[in-house]
Amino acid sequence: MDKDAIRQAVWDDLEASGEARFPFPPHDRIPNFAGADGAANRLQETDAWTEAETIKANPDAPQLPVRRAALRAGKTLYMAVPRLREAQCFLELDPDVIEDIDHATTVGGSAEVGIPIGPETMPDIDLIVSGSVAVDPDGGRIGKGEGYSDLEFAILRAFGCVDESTPVATTVHERQVRESVPSDAHDVPLDLVVTPDRTIETRSTRAKPAGIDWDALDEETIAEIPILERLEST
Repeated sequence: MDKDAIRQAVWDDLEASGEARFPFPPHDRIPNFAGADGAANRLQETDAWTEAETIKANPDAPQLPVRRAALRAGKTLYMAVPRLREAQCFLELDPDVIEDIDHATTVGGSAEVGIPIGPETMPDIDLIVSGSVAVDPDGGRIGKGEGYSDLEFAILRAFGCVDESTPVATTVHERQVRESVPSDAHDVPLDLVVTPDRTIETRSTRAKPAGIDWDALDEETIAEIPILERLEST
């Protein structure tokens, strides 16, 4: 099965099984799922979480418990500006100054209280949490198809904020774990797959992308993302 077919199968399965959670339908998004809180709790038991002081997380609904847990644990949280459309394409959420964590960790709340920051002034990121549609036990990951998660990693790597050793985790429902999913060269492999029931240390042998795969980007995409225009011209 190709990526699109796997996405459709996972979305359909979560909906038919009743395991999908708001927002509905689960299709065409990083699907929320029953047990997302439990998966977030299990992630907090890992060494990667315990040792992290800075976390970059996706903005989707199933990882909301992860983002809230990060701030409550005193970790600095970074989220990308939607579609990377600003020159300062990340938002910094500092637990020392955030008053309403529940609000700040929503998409709208992060836009209100997050401090815009460019990757050139960001610290090293200790842990990345990505949203997924489908994953496999060897670290393969399929997102919703727009490629922003992988692009955000590539941008951070271009500025030295992440490297090969930076752990990448996801929280998913068991039904999202497939025997195998296809991967492309620009896809970022997962080190941890966490479900409400288990933690999989993938021990992936695939290298993380060393930087931006310019061949995978068209000129329209580059023109819409200021940080890419800037990097392309250097």
